[in-house]
Amino acid sequence: MNDIDHRARYAARLARVLDHIYDHLDEPLDIDRLAGIACLSPYHWHRIYQAMYGETVATTVRRLRLHRAAGFLANGEMPIAEIAERSGYSSLQSFTRTFSAVFGMPPAQYRKAGTHRRFRPSFDDSGGRQMTMRDVVIRDIQGFDVLTVNHVGPYMQIGKAFDALMGWLGARGLLSGEMRMVGIYYDDPTAVAEGELRSKAGVWLPRAVDVDLSGDALVGLTSIKGGRYAVLRHKGPYADMAAAYQWLYGEWLVNSEHEAADQPVFEEYLNNPKETARAGLLTEICLPVVLGWE
Repeated sequence: MNDIDHRARYAARLARVLDHIYDHLDEPLDIDRLAGIACLSPYHWHRIYQAMYGETVATTVRRLRLHRAAGFLANGEMPIAEIAERSGYSSLQSFTRTFSAVFGMPPAQYRKAGTHRRFRPSFDDSGGRQMTMRDVVIRDIQGFDVLTVNHVGPYMQIGKAFDALMGWLGARGLLSGEMRMVGIYYDDPTAVAEGELRSKAGVWLPRAVDVDLSGDALVGLTSIKGGRYAVLRHKGPYADMAAAYQWLYGEWLVNSEHEAADQPVFEEYLNNPKETARAGLLTEICLPVVLGWE
């Protein structure tokens, strides 16, 4: 067994831990229980986790819970006290303090005046700049292939597939600072049940690699078709994406000379959410289009 096989074995064990975390965010996450899921020593497994994923288990749990909390605030009416409880905080005050440190404002203010508000038809008293047609650019994009991991379920949880993909790449020494991170989204969340939404977490590698994907149950190769795209650059938390899509389809597209082409939308993530403040996250939403008379 070579070094890659050894690393892949550890990656597979830690992937089970990540799956459990994503699926049990509402529950207390006991360190010893997670060690058992990883089939590793409770004295050492969290150090292995940090070495492979670049953050502690506690940081992962907090990041995922706050990401979900921001989605609840931006896209629903769940009471803030309930969001705090579901996020694992014993008091509203501690949740507010932590959320404010990460998102730059307390939860109530984020719900009312967060960056997602700029995609709303009107701003009432929330302030900020409303989106305009000029915020979308038309770009010709060449087709490219990406290594992908399938995800079925809420789009807000596609990070689960990205973490699995990063573990797979890391086990094979394929991680690179020049990688391009891409998410491909196939279904309309207003028409398809949340648990049935299909998407793919993908990565474009800067050099051709000889990777045998035959028989691999986790990673596949997906082609993104080249052509004309309407590109909206979004700056802010991923929780804002639902509002961004609503504006892109409901305001920009219907008032433009374009129609949506018959292929899925994809997103390209321009910086790393583990290293970037939520307000500074950059995402390009790429909607395939054709002119209305084509």
